[in-house]
Amino acid sequence: MFFASDNSGPVHPEVLEALTEANMGYAMGYGADAQMEAVRHRLRDIFEAPEAAIYLVATGTAANSLALATLSQPFQTIFCSPVAHIHEDECNAPEFYTGGAKLTLVPGGDKMSAEALRQSIAGEEVRGVHGPQRGPVSITQVTERGSVYTTDELSALCAVAKDYDLPVHLDGARFTNALVSLKCSPADMTWKAGIDVVSFGGTKNGLMGVEAVIFFDPKHAWEFELRRKRGAHLFSKHRYLSAQMLAYLRDDLWLSSAQAANDSCAFLADGLQAAGATLEMPQANMVFAALPRATHQRLLDAGAVYHLWDGPLNGPEDEMVTARFVCDWSISRDEITAFLNLL
Repeated sequence: MFFASDNSGPVHPEVLEALTEANMGYAMGYGADAQMEAVRHRLRDIFEAPEAAIYLVATGTAANSLALATLSQPFQTIFCSPVAHIHEDECNAPEFYTGGAKLTLVPGGDKMSAEALRQSIAGEEVRGVHGPQRGPVSITQVTERGSVYTTDELSALCAVAKDYDLPVHLDGARFTNALVSLKCSPADMTWKAGIDVVSFGGTKNGLMGVEAVIFFDPKHAWEFELRRKRGAHLFSKHRYLSAQMLAYLRDDLWLSSAQAANDSCAFLADGLQAAGATLEMPQANMVFAALPRATHQRLLDAGAVYHLWDGPLNGPEDEMVTARFVCDWSISRDEITAFLNLL
């Protein structure tokens, strides 16, 4: 009954097996391993981007921060949602790795609108040398509140950015959860919509710890390589990153794992709704549901694990409190059913 985060789930057995195989013998370091070359070919095929520059790092924060640093200057600002992971959960790492570029929060909810983004961009670069200059746009897909941008919404945001000649970054920590929800191609959700670089997540979807950074224009490749090394994120025993990603992409494990997580979340949401919870049906593998505080207390006491979102556990028992529930690839229907029976 563990719904706290898809970061907390186990590594997929096929990935562990691949790591064991990669541990046999010797391999060249720093990304010169044979597995990494296979990863490049596979991701280029998946994204229909034969010229893409592809790199691996161990964390989402490194992927986002190094990608944004490659696209921006220290005197620029990065446009993002007020609840973007780069704003709320990365301890100012984007500002650190960019050498001082600030974040401009686009007013609204977890999904930026094209109109709000345009107003925010237009509001910057109006004070000459005294103010921040316009920099990249960063979009989170799936958002931190579980929403999924449609391809039309992504295209609209990218069109605004291109009107100002600004590059666009996609934080895809839950990239595949969004992809299987939209039933589109990776190309449709990225470069065809106008995305310049994507952080292609794997850790939340069954990997031990690896994310891919994909630049669709290879002109950024050398600068990213330098920034990755300077930022201490170039692994010497890189094959252990490559082996994870290669196993993830083999036989569409990345897709089946995300589909399993999304399906489990839909099953959970149906049960929550049937029990009287107030919620919006999930678009991917995350759902926010309001229940009476006394119900949360009973569920948590019984061993359920999840996070309250808009209030503490202490307070009036009948007050509705929202909680976040996240399903990963591994959670079983039996676990979800046990939770729903308790509810």
